Amino acid sequence: MSAFARRTAAGWLLAVHVQPGAKRSQVAGLHGESLKVRIAAPALEGRANAALQAFIAERLGVPQSRVKVVRGERSREKQVLIEDAGAAVERLLA
Repeated sequence: MSAFARRTAAGWLLAVHVQPGAKRSQVAGLHGESLKVRIAAPALEGRANAALQAFIAERLGVPQSRVKVVRGERSREKQVLIEDAGAAVERLLA
């Protein structure tokens, strides 16, 4: 797998670089060793984090409750945990 994703006991941990306030939410490739994701929501009051979690859950086909920002809530550089995702993480770049 790529440098941005690693398997842990709890699930998959993704290194994500977020660009809030984009025209539309989409995966934009890699940013260094992080997955770059453009999010349409603004970086106000946690809206971008919530939109990021919803976007990743939708792309992977997992419930939103399984996707959590575990580090970097107020930063563009985030760690996102996807619990019990199995091979679904590989679909993120498809």
